[in-house]
Amino acid sequence: MKRNIVIAVVTAAALVGGGTATALAVAGDDDDTTSVTRTDDDRDEARDDDRDGAAAPAAGKVTAAEAIAAALDHTPGTAVSAELDDGSWEIDVLAEGDTWHTVRIAPDSGKVLGAQQDDEDAAAEVHAALKNAKVTAEQAARTAESKGTVVSVDLDDDGDDRGWETETRASGGDERDWKVDLRSATVTADRDDDSDDDSDDD
Repeated sequence: MKRNIVIAVVTAAALVGGGTATALAVAGDDDDTTSVTRTDDDRDEARDDDRDGAAAPAAGKVTAAEAIAAALDHTPGTAVSAELDDGSWEIDVLAEGDTWHTVRIAPDSGKVLGAQQDDEDAAAEVHAALKNAKVTAEQAARTAESKGTVVSVDLDDDGDDRGWETETRASGGDERDWKVDLRSATVTADRDDDSDDDSDDD
């Protein structure tokens, strides 16, 4: 004997809570009908909570200067660069014995996420560039904060025009490059950045 199965799906929009209800009706040879009702309110509320959490801004944003200070507390030495990259601050530190270390700092809490020793061979250049310097990477970052949110600091040890290269981001998202003098902490617009802007205008 053949059985005829009819599945009817009726979807009703729930006005309260934004949830949905789905009804399944299964009929056999006779008029016996089994109804199963499932509500999705809880799942929808959980998704809404996730979205709200993702949209909330991180509290206590750690600045470049604060990240450098935290990295040096963990690994004493000379901070040579700092960059906000892949969701964390990455600080390059030239430590005792001319060993290089990369320290990762959480941008929301300032906690050390990890540290590793790197294979670098530029200690001599760094020592030469900072021989008579009075301004550290942390101080350069604090000075450049007057131009916007500092997202990177890097030692430019090439040629005679040595200094701290910093990149800032304005509230509107515009990024600019600045040079911080190693002795006076004077902040000037990076000449390479200016030339790039001029070429864009042509």
